[in-house]
Amino acid sequence: VLLYAHRYLRGHPHAARLQLFLTLFMLSMLGLVLADDALLLFVFWELTTVTSYLLIGFDSESAKARRAALQAMLVTGSGGLALLVGLLVVASVTGTLRISEWLAAGSIAGHAAYTAAFALIALGAFTKSAQFPFHFWLPAAMAAPTPVSAYLHSATMVKAGVYLLMRMHPVL
Repeated sequence: VLLYAHRYLRGHPHAARLQLFLTLFMLSMLGLVLADDALLLFVFWELTTVTSYLLIGFDSESAKARRAALQAMLVTGSGGLALLVGLLVVASVTGTLRISEWLAAGSIAGHAAYTAAFALIALGAFTKSAQFPFHFWLPAAMAAPTPVSAYLHSATMVKAGVYLLMRMHPVL
């Protein structure tokens, strides 16, 4: 994607900025996957929101791109706050913020806070991965340059939500 973006934006005055934003997004995704601390996972989760905003709004002179970037950030950022609360609920049930310890402890399905934790974490995943009924932000986000859409929206954002649900499956 970086090579494609380099070639796609050859000669563009802000090509290096796009490369930087793509790299920051990639590092945010890597951090999200590697994080074993729930708060750190949330930080990387929201860094994908911020970098997605920057990538969608890359053409800052376009009102359409700015509007699409803001819409994506509001939807996925709101879902991110729901995710944070859900992670904190799981942490309060298990007594730790370490995801590896959550997984070792097993399901919290018998706990009174289970439904709230599940609903909040699922909400975060559904908004990030543009699942129904939170899919409305995705078509407008295609205002981003083609390499961004090819990487960010066609696969990566969806996989972040799916990954989160799969990672939390033993707990939820």
